[in-house]
Amino acid sequence: MKHYRKIIISIFLTLVICTSLFLTGSGHAQTTQNTSALYWGQQGDKVIEVQVKLKNWGYYDGIVDGIYLGITFEAVRSFQRKNGLTPDGVVGQDTSAALGIVLDGSSAMNSSQPVSRGDDNRGTIYLLAQAVYAEARGEPYVGQVAVAAVILNRVGNYAFPNTIPGVIFQPGAFTAVDDGQINLAPDSSALSAARDALNGWDPTGGAIYYYNPATSTSAWIWSRPVLIVIGRHRFAT
Repeated sequence: MKHYRKIIISIFLTLVICTSLFLTGSGHAQTTQNTSALYWGQQGDKVIEVQVKLKNWGYYDGIVDGIYLGITFEAVRSFQRKNGLTPDGVVGQDTSAALGIVLDGSSAMNSSQPVSRGDDNRGTIYLLAQAVYAEARGEPYVGQVAVAAVILNRVGNYAFPNTIPGVIFQPGAFTAVDDGQINLAPDSSALSAARDALNGWDPTGGAIYYYNPATSTSAWIWSRPVLIVIGRHRFAT
């Protein structure tokens, strides 16, 4: 009887080990697949790259939020049809090559991993630095950090989109987006300012707006309580 019990236990343990190995292998295969294409439900910097490219070329009219859902899917399909590619809505190797994007899998994320204000990834920092450079080049360094801080404060405010790309590309939010200056390459100062803001430096004390009183024509923005003046900008709540 004991002999049979040992045999049963041995078979059970073997089945458990085999099942574990199978599931581990399947998970690895899925991960590998995820790094080779962008598709519905994914989030991350590579999705931002796709959205920015498609927006610049007139295919995408949504918010650049790094989330691959319906509007992005349809924009990709439109791009694919226009360029003689299979219109499946998936950014695989052929579509990424046509877009001029390298799919290395380093920043494609599962939908359970949203892009947040604290993500220290190259794409998010670069986009924030682009906004700083476009909106505040020529300002003192602390003023550049302050502009980045306003963007991050908006991410944490219920009245605004909850991602950095969403805040930056919110319609009508920033002049630099409307006039295309957001596409300029940031300098080292803007990159440093973006990193400092992401690391928690907020020279404004919590501002969610800023404006230049010499150029602003909005009566509403002038009514906002001013927290601090840095350079040519007033920072307000």
